[in-house]
Amino acid sequence: MKRIFTKLSVLTFLCFLFTSATQAQDLTVTGVVTDLADKLPLPGVSVQVKGTQKGTTTDAMGKYAISAPANATLVFTSIGYTSREIQIGNQTTINVVLSSASQDLEGVVVVGYGTQRKRDLTGAITQIKGDEVAKMPNTNPLSSLQGKVAGLTVVNSGTPGAAPTVRIRGVNSTTSGGNNPLYVVDGVHQDNIDYINPADIESIEVLKDPSSIAIFGLQGGNGVIVVTTKRAAKGQTTINLQSSAGVQKVLNTIDVTNAAQFIKLYNNLLANSGLGSYDYTNYTADTDWQKEILQSAFQSNNNLSISNSGEKSTTLINLGYNTMEGVVKFGKYQRYVARVNEEIRINDNIKIGADITGTHWILNNSSGDLNNALWAAPIVGIRESETAYYAMPGFQRGQVGNPVARIYQNDRNSINKGYRVVGNLFADVTFLKKFKWRSQFYTDLGFNNNRGYTGLPFTVIYLGEGNIPTTRFDNPNARTSVRQGADEFRKFQQDHTITYENTFNNDHKVTAVAGFTSIFRSETKLSGDRTDIGLNIPDDPAYWYIGIADKSNPSGVTGSGEERASMGYFARVNYAYKDRYLINATYRRDGLSSIAPQNRWGNFGGIGLGWVLSEESFFKNIKGVDFLKLRGSWGTTGNGQGLPPNIFRPGVTTSGSGVFGDNIYPGIAPAYIADPNLKWEVVRGLDLGMDLKALNSRLSAEINVYDRTTKDIITQITLLNTSGSYPYRTNLGTISNKGIEVALGWNDKIGSDFTYNITPNFSYNKNEVVSIGNNINFLLTGNGGANRTITGESIGHFYGYKQIGIYQSTADLDKMARLSNSLPGDIAYQDTDGDGKITPADRIKLGSPFPAWSYGLNLNLGYKGFDVLLQGQGVAGNKVYTQRRTATFADLNFETNRLNAWTGPGTSNVEPILQKGRLNNYLFSSYYLEPGDYFRLRTVQLGYTFKPAMLAKAGVKNLRLYVSGQNIHTWTKTTGYSPEAPISDVLGGGADNGVYPIPAVYTFGINATF
Repeated sequence: MKRIFTKLSVLTFLCFLFTSATQAQDLTVTGVVTDLADKLPLPGVSVQVKGTQKGTTTDAMGKYAISAPANATLVFTSIGYTSREIQIGNQTTINVVLSSASQDLEGVVVVGYGTQRKRDLTGAITQIKGDEVAKMPNTNPLSSLQGKVAGLTVVNSGTPGAAPTVRIRGVNSTTSGGNNPLYVVDGVHQDNIDYINPADIESIEVLKDPSSIAIFGLQGGNGVIVVTTKRAAKGQTTINLQSSAGVQKVLNTIDVTNAAQFIKLYNNLLANSGLGSYDYTNYTADTDWQKEILQSAFQSNNNLSISNSGEKSTTLINLGYNTMEGVVKFGKYQRYVARVNEEIRINDNIKIGADITGTHWILNNSSGDLNNALWAAPIVGIRESETAYYAMPGFQRGQVGNPVARIYQNDRNSINKGYRVVGNLFADVTFLKKFKWRSQFYTDLGFNNNRGYTGLPFTVIYLGEGNIPTTRFDNPNARTSVRQGADEFRKFQQDHTITYENTFNNDHKVTAVAGFTSIFRSETKLSGDRTDIGLNIPDDPAYWYIGIADKSNPSGVTGSGEERASMGYFARVNYAYKDRYLINATYRRDGLSSIAPQNRWGNFGGIGLGWVLSEESFFKNIKGVDFLKLRGSWGTTGNGQGLPPNIFRPGVTTSGSGVFGDNIYPGIAPAYIADPNLKWEVVRGLDLGMDLKALNSRLSAEINVYDRTTKDIITQITLLNTSGSYPYRTNLGTISNKGIEVALGWNDKIGSDFTYNITPNFSYNKNEVVSIGNNINFLLTGNGGANRTITGESIGHFYGYKQIGIYQSTADLDKMARLSNSLPGDIAYQDTDGDGKITPADRIKLGSPFPAWSYGLNLNLGYKGFDVLLQGQGVAGNKVYTQRRTATFADLNFETNRLNAWTGPGTSNVEPILQKGRLNNYLFSSYYLEPGDYFRLRTVQLGYTFKPAMLAKAGVKNLRLYVSGQNIHTWTKTTGYSPEAPISDVLGGGADNGVYPIPAVYTFGINATF
């Protein structure tokens, strides 16, 4: 496959052939471009002579002047507006009014290997403009999509630098990586878009239906998110500055007991357990450990772009810097981004260009342990000095450390840096007027390295308890250690397409594209550590290398690597008859090296049909409806995401050792059992939809109903034999996702100055495991059995006992089903099978970690120069597992729900007794589940845009100032830091085990164009 890649790379640039130019008598044309809605002049509008590279842009007052032949056509384009074409004739003054692209269907959306008009789409594609993304104070652009797209699930994390989990139309596979969508950034196929500056995005398209994603073959099964970055505007030099700064704050901490409450409950626990009282003499503090490790954190996002366009070339330079402190102390993420885009027009038929983005990030991970802060007893003080910290009481000392000591012990003791360069070269050749050949070559190079240091521990102070006096301890055996690692990855991609576009007799519009693509990926990892037993390593980054320490000292080294390649051929035809009847047909053939040779190649395809009823003569008399289209699509694609390389081949690992005489020989065992017939997952789907514009385009509606099935699920199970148990991946099972998506919009104005726009959306998804392992004796579980995956239920659902109350007395035990050792004060469980006993057979499905319902609400208000943005987002129909409450290994601090613990008949029917040894109460049950429903006020933003006339003398074309609040309130019944419990683990999702807080963010920003 490498040889094919190389040969094609050499041959493709033999296409530069056809070039011609004509000249005619020129006229000077002037005019003003204004906005249809508010009648204000539009600066920065591109004015181009069609079919040539000659162009200009409007100034701050919307004025332009251009020289062009009398028989030429002028094309007026601007981001967010519908393009217009006007033939010059003998006109020397042409004033133009542009309408917002969101209010009509002539706007263009990006699809696989091309673009289409919105009105011609037969599939479910949602477009988000880059301006909407840039307004949000997020370092990762995916975070800004939460609540904006029906059918798109985004679960954010407050951890600095962390990427959100993204799912499109539910969960398709049992592996976590097998559910991630494909990201396509300016044509480059990516697993993430962490390296992109949000301010550099032109648009984001979310492709959801089978016919839209079929052209991506084996990588499109989970949906596709296409990102298009900005290009230089033609005809002028523009400088844009976007900068924001803000503070992050955790609004809702987890309610745990203070010192007085803890003492009350702990005394109760000891008394109920028949144990003596505890001596609190030296434990008189009242420490809020959460307050001690959390902080108000600073964040800033800055972007400077410079674009220039001449007669023969356009250049855009974009520089970005983002910094984000963590709300857990000492965590910090910094990112530097530089991007250069260059396009050179050799003549009217040939264009070449390049785009390169470089990213450098620095991450300081916080060592703060949120669970330690929740579990540590509040009766303990923090420290005696900066080098001497108090230990936890004896009843939890072995399992819980001083949360503050841990943070300060590891503060700035690690260096994590990464570098990434993503670039591409392209050439466009137009020939025979209707054909365009495009070749692109991409590379993605990443280099990450990390170093860390473990210093000598602080002095530990053990406070006296009873007859044991207070002591101090400095570990004489403690030694410093260092660790070092490096990760390098490379990706090379090439795409070659030929596009034909023509209109026959003004009725038949045909666009056809055919092409070839290939991708090669490789990655190597190496890490090591060393402990110095002779001389302690200094606390200085200059010495944090494993070669600094004595090479004879204990060390460990690990490494890994992989190579993967894929190749595909594709074709697509779009046909429209009188803009009324629409057909989209796609075919792709793909090969993937990770799959066994006999199953390596597959065929995929899709077809979409559309009918624009509003163009029919019988529909013309229906008042109020401006546009109505019915559409449907069917397609099949593959899912090769997240597959390890060569998993169809056997693997071995070391396992134990054997002694023969004076020699020790390492043992070898299978790392896994290989399935030589393994093939990728196949996704088939049906999508039906409707698009509506009504009441002079003030009302819009998009409705989609879908049915998607994934077959041949790649499932990992455990095979048992006499010598051990080994993981085994095989194609096993079918998963179904069915749902509905609704996106509505209302755009209107009151008077001449007040405008408003409201766009609600919601979606429903039903996930079901149609079949999995029906004839094989095994279980797919997660979180120690709290989650289960079986035929007929949703994937990874919670499975356990249902709480029906608390046993109040021995009389309750006599008349109710119970466990053999149940006592008054224990949780009473439902006798599901009615046999009069509580057994494992009584466990039932208790809910799903994946929301069935998702919804969002976006409201934009405008009055003269002022604008207000309100965004809300929520989910419903899921459960959250409070796993942080299930620890049984020590006496921990209590969450405040335990203040209502059962103390006698009638005192509680929810909270069980506080007593050691009551392990029945730790069985997984509905007691540990909370409703995951929530609604979050995602964004409140107030901005003011100055009128161009006010800025013209200062040389400023556009200036907007704004203040913003994000995540400022959440309505939920969950008790954790955030109701967004992780769902990246498909088989064990929804567990809150100290989820990192998602903070409120208060920001001030500026956006200026010069």
